[in-house]
Amino acid sequence: MALVTTKEMFQKAYEGGYAIGAFNVNNMEIVQGITEAAKEENAPIILQVSAGARKYAKHAYLVKLVEAAIADTDLPIALHLDHGADFEICKACIDGGFTSVMIDGSHLSFEENIALTKKVVEYAHAHGVVVEGELGRLAGVEDDVNVSAEDASYTRPDEVEEFVSRTGVDSLAIAIGTSHGAFKFKPGQKPELRFDILEEIGKRLPNFPIVLHGASSVSQEYVKLINENGGKLDDAIGIPEEMLRKAASLAVCKINIDSDLRLAFTAGIREYMNQNPEHFDPRQYLSPARNYIKEIVRHKIVNVLGCSGKAL
Repeated sequence: MALVTTKEMFQKAYEGGYAIGAFNVNNMEIVQGITEAAKEENAPIILQVSAGARKYAKHAYLVKLVEAAIADTDLPIALHLDHGADFEICKACIDGGFTSVMIDGSHLSFEENIALTKKVVEYAHAHGVVVEGELGRLAGVEDDVNVSAEDASYTRPDEVEEFVSRTGVDSLAIAIGTSHGAFKFKPGQKPELRFDILEEIGKRLPNFPIVLHGASSVSQEYVKLINENGGKLDDAIGIPEEMLRKAASLAVCKINIDSDLRLAFTAGIREYMNQNPEHFDPRQYLSPARNYIKEIVRHKIVNVLGCSGKAL
C-alpha cells in the first residue's frame, strides 16, 4: 500500500461519527509505537510532521520512516505537514512526497488568510495533495507555534462558508477552546469546549471535515512518572477525553495529538534510566519509551477517537 490522502478517510469518519488521530512524529521509535498500535487496532492514521520535526530529523528521513511503516503494517497512512507557516514550506512538502499539508494563515487578516490558503490549495490540488486551512487562533506553545491567551480567538461561524468556498480547502481547523502544549489551563481553571460554535459550523458546512488542534488530554499518569523519576513538571491540565469523544461524534474528523506522545516518551526514558542508571545503550531505554507511545496511541484509538477497526 502507498501513502494515501485524507479525503476518503474523512468522508468515512464523518459518516461514521468518529475521528482519525493525527499523531506528530519526530523519530523512528515514535513512528513505530504509533503504527504498531494502529496495526493491532486496524485503525487508519495520519502521521504529521511539524516544522520543528523537519529541522530535527530532516525531511527525507521522516518520509522514509513513514514509507517503512506502511511496508511493515500495510495500513492506510497519510503524511501531513502540521502548521505550515508559508507557501514555500507547503510546496517543499508537496514536492517531497507528503499527501496532505496544512497552511496556517490564522495570524493574518481574513482576506490575507484566504489569499495565502488559496495559493497553497491551487498548487497542492494540481499535485494530488489535500489541504487543511485554519480559522481562529488557539492559545499555547508548541514547536514554532506560540500564541498568547490575549491573541487567541474563537472561530467565527459566519466566516467559514466564505473561507471554504473561496479557498477550496479540503478540511478546516477551528478554535473552540483547545490549546497547544501540555500546560493548557491555569490551576483551578475548568477546560471547556464551545460545542455551540462547533455545531453551528457543522450546520453551515454540512459533510465537511473539521479539525481540532491542541487536543491532547495530558495523562497525569505520565506526568507523575516523569516527576517520580527526576522531572519537575507542574500539574498539567488537558482537554477531558469525554469532550473529545463528543467532538468526534459531531463534525470533527481529525484530532491532533502531540503533547501526550511527548509526555509518554519522556516518562518511559526517565523511568528506565532511573531504574538502570548504569545502562547506556539507547536500544534499552528507547524500547520502554516506544512501548508507552504504543500504549497511549491504542488508548486514544479505542477510547477517544473511535476509529478502531476502521482502516480502509
